[in-house]
Amino acid sequence: MADFALIGAAGYIAPRHMQAISETGNNLVAALDTSDSVGVLDGYFPDAHFFTEFERFDRHLDKLRRKNDGHGVDYVSICSPNYLHDAHVRFALRSGAHAICEKPLVINPWNLDGLAEVEQDTGKRVKCILQLRLHPSLIALKQKIEAANKRDHEVELSYITPRGLWYHASWKGNEEKSGGVATNIGVHFFDMLMWLFGSVEHSTVQLRENNKIAGVMQCERARIHWYLSVDAKDLERMGKERKPYRSIKVDGEEIEFSNVFRDLHTESYAHILNEGGYGIEDVRPSIELLHSVRHTPIEVAQVSNRHPLIFA
Repeated sequence: MADFALIGAAGYIAPRHMQAISETGNNLVAALDTSDSVGVLDGYFPDAHFFTEFERFDRHLDKLRRKNDGHGVDYVSICSPNYLHDAHVRFALRSGAHAICEKPLVINPWNLDGLAEVEQDTGKRVKCILQLRLHPSLIALKQKIEAANKRDHEVELSYITPRGLWYHASWKGNEEKSGGVATNIGVHFFDMLMWLFGSVEHSTVQLRENNKIAGVMQCERARIHWYLSVDAKDLERMGKERKPYRSIKVDGEEIEFSNVFRDLHTESYAHILNEGGYGIEDVRPSIELLHSVRHTPIEVAQVSNRHPLIFA
């Protein structure tokens, strides 16, 4: 049984990490968040020590390490805001623990090199949650694509996850802290698309607003039109309910991947604990692509060459 600490215990995604730690038979011994709204701990690890100040959390982990002849917690799970991931991963490694980090591992690609150096210095490893690579429907799709050996697939990805006004007042609405809409809600999907269809040969951005972004990318085996949004009005235009909408069409065929979407963190943890998981070099292509997406000038597309959710 491994001992875990968790940074960002009050965050939206933290309960999935707590559940994964529990369901893989491990123990959460310490948690940190500047907010004390962490009653969710009662359902998983009521005996975990909780801290609202980083310094006291740091001191507690150091105490555990000294008490156990240099062996402290085995893993630190990181669910903090995106812009803090880099610092918190380095803290985990230098504390003698492996790091399991939520998406995105970092916002800017040059920070990956610094993390790789800390890995080398400490002998500890960074793993990132890329749960869509473990989705049964997407694994089957990857096998089908590879068997077909076709290089001209037409793909359409749509992801609309409605958010209220709070979103833009929080760190998530601040591009410097979140990486913007494409990074905050899309990093898993860009990783998935490159995992399925190969590296990106060319990428354009056709729409970029504070609550939505869209573009086209040419991968080795597909041309992909993508659309990401937190705007509930997009769902209204489509006649959909106000709840997350995910769609991927490959050559006109809809691929269902919403089912079991919430259960993949446990699969990810099991994969990591079994000496698997996805590290720095696995996430590098998506981090580099998203940096480019944020800084690429917008190209006005013809109607025939744009995602259908880019409304006139």
